[in-house]
Amino acid sequence: MTKLAILYYSATGHGTTMANTIAAAAEKAGAEVRVRHIAETTDPSVFAENPAWTANYEATKDQPAATGDDIVWADGVIFGSPTRFGNTAAPFQTFMDGLGGLWAQGKLADKAYAGFTSSQTLHGGQETTLQALYTSFMHWGGIIVAPGYTDGLKFADGNPYGVGHVTGPNNTDEINDATTAALEHLGTRVVTIAGKLAS
Repeated sequence: MTKLAILYYSATGHGTTMANTIAAAAEKAGAEVRVRHIAETTDPSVFAENPAWTANYEATKDQPAATGDDIVWADGVIFGSPTRFGNTAAPFQTFMDGLGGLWAQGKLADKAYAGFTSSQTLHGGQETTLQALYTSFMHWGGIIVAPGYTDGLKFADGNPYGVGHVTGPNNTDEINDATTAALEHLGTRVVTIAGKLAS
């Protein structure tokens, strides 16, 4: 059975929804799946007046947090982070920066990798965030499994690099059908390629 890890950081909960959507599709494709959130590094008092951020923090804080062992375990890994000025969010990058030991041992290489992201506005840094993420995969010797335009549904979501969601100026826009379909396609595609690599 192909093993897929979905490791993500989410502040206001859109990333959590996206990760769970991918997980359901991957399980349907026959994979064993781990969904792990990247631990929040901001003190809760800072976002106490942000209801969405507080709700997502409370919903996920007691769930298992991502570790490097989840990557070692997996045949394929899908990472998720909201965009911050065209790059990944600070808690996500802190997690990535802690993987140097595993990288040095070659334990991050030869796996299938892909990514998803979100931003408040259309073209709000999604493509550069995914490309920055993929640069790390190249340093690891990972196999980038971007969705490209491998299915007609990708012309609806329009992102060949991964999957992106626009949350809106108030972070309240729900994930639409085109994005859901793209997330499902990404999960299925990574499972398929990771399975071939593992065999």
